[in-house]
Amino acid sequence: MPKVELTIPEHLEMQIAQMVERGEFVNREEAVEDLLSTGIKAYKTSGPQQNEEPGFEDDGMMGHDDEYVF
Repeated sequence: MPKVELTIPEHLEMQIAQMVERGEFVNREEAVEDLLSTGIKAYKTSGPQQNEEPGFEDDGMMGHDDEYVF
Protein backbone atom coordinates (compact mmCIF):
# COMPACT_ATOMS: atom_id res chain seq x y z
CA MET A 1 0.00 0.00 0.00
CA PRO A 2 1.42 3.44 -0.86
CA LYS A 3 2.47 5.68 2.01
CA VAL A 4 1.34 9.29 2.23
CA GLU A 5 2.64 11.97 4.56
CA LEU A 6 0.34 14.81 5.50
CA THR A 7 0.16 17.63 7.99
CA ILE A 8 -3.17 18.26 9.70
CA PRO A 9 -4.30 20.89 12.20
CA GLU A 10 -3.81 19.98 15.84
CA HIS A 11 -7.56 19.93 16.55
CA LEU A 12 -8.04 17.18 13.94
CA GLU A 13 -5.17 15.17 15.40
CA MET A 14 -6.78 15.47 18.83
CA GLN A 15 -10.13 14.26 17.50
CA ILE A 16 -8.48 11.27 15.82
CA ALA A 17 -6.56 10.44 19.02
CA GLN A 18 -9.81 10.58 21.01
CA MET A 19 -11.54 8.20 18.58
CA VAL A 20 -8.66 5.75 18.92
CA GLU A 21 -8.71 6.06 22.73
CA ARG A 22 -12.47 5.33 22.75
CA GLY A 23 -11.82 2.20 20.72
CA GLU A 24 -13.54 3.40 17.56
CA PHE A 25 -10.37 2.54 15.65
CA VAL A 26 -7.46 0.20 16.39
CA ASN A 27 -4.83 2.87 15.72
CA ARG A 28 -4.23 6.25 14.06
CA GLU A 29 -3.40 4.73 10.69
CA GLU A 30 -6.68 2.84 10.55
CA ALA A 31 -8.57 5.95 11.68
CA VAL A 32 -7.02 8.19 9.04
CA GLU A 33 -7.52 5.59 6.28
CA ASP A 34 -11.17 5.02 7.19
CA LEU A 35 -12.00 8.70 7.69
CA LEU A 36 -10.31 9.67 4.42
CA SER A 37 -12.12 6.91 2.55
CA THR A 38 -15.45 7.99 4.05
CA GLY A 39 -14.75 11.61 3.12
CA ILE A 40 -13.94 10.68 -0.48
CA LYS A 41 -17.14 8.65 -0.77
CA ALA A 42 -19.18 11.54 0.66
CA TYR A 43 -17.52 13.97 -1.75
CA LYS A 44 -18.33 11.74 -4.71
CA THR A 45 -22.01 11.66 -3.77
CA SER A 46 -22.43 15.29 -2.76
CA GLY A 47 -19.48 17.11 -4.29
CA PRO A 48 -19.34 19.01 -7.57
CA GLN A 49 -20.98 17.22 -10.47
CA GLN A 50 -19.31 16.78 -13.84
CA ASN A 51 -19.23 20.04 -15.79
CA GLU A 52 -19.81 21.93 -12.54
CA GLU A 53 -17.02 23.98 -11.01
CA PRO A 54 -16.65 23.88 -7.22
CA GLY A 55 -17.66 27.10 -5.52
CA PHE A 56 -20.24 28.84 -3.40
CA GLU A 57 -23.96 28.67 -3.92
CA ASP A 58 -25.51 31.70 -5.59
CA ASP A 59 -27.69 32.50 -2.58
CA GLY A 60 -25.11 33.41 0.09
CA MET A 61 -23.73 30.39 1.85
CA MET A 62 -26.41 27.87 0.97
CA GLY A 63 -29.05 30.39 1.98
CA HIS A 64 -27.43 31.19 5.32
CA ASP A 65 -25.89 34.65 5.51
CA ASP A 66 -24.03 34.33 8.82
CA GLU A 67 -23.02 30.70 9.26
CA TYR A 68 -21.33 27.84 7.51
CA VAL A 69 -23.43 24.81 6.58
CA PHE A 70 -21.74 21.47 5.97
